[in-house]
Amino acid sequence: MVFWQLTIDANDPPLLARFWARALGYRSTPPTQPPTTWHAHFRGRLGGEAAFEDRLFDPAGLRPPLWFQRVPESAAGKNRLHLDIYPTGRDDALPQAQRIEIVEAKVAELVAIGATVQRRTRGDDPADLFYYVTMHDPEGNVFCVS
Repeated sequence: MVFWQLTIDANDPPLLARFWARALGYRSTPPTQPPTTWHAHFRGRLGGEAAFEDRLFDPAGLRPPLWFQRVPESAAGKNRLHLDIYPTGRDDALPQAQRIEIVEAKVAELVAIGATVQRRTRGDDPADLFYYVTMHDPEGNVFCVS
């Protein structure tokens, strides 16, 4: 089994870690369950600290951790990789109006903590309903909420 984390370049790692912790429901401490060598590794790296200021972990220990790596340069151009957040759970049974309501509630929450909206995209074909909002985190990284 291969373990992996997502590394995101940042000018202010603690700022982005706080933002993404709230956006994803992640925590700044590694979980104890399930017992993995990687989570044990990260708990050992904490030393005497209570939490990381630049790393985030899925509290259930199932999804990959995030590391916000300090870099001197600012983001330039479009991301080649971005996160998609699905507060709808990608539930195809939800009517379009309910999907939009759920997405917009998450968008409002993210704007309140520093994100900005780039654009909204909607498709009303009954065979392929979709709605997503393209956003930027506090350092300008692109992500979508759908």
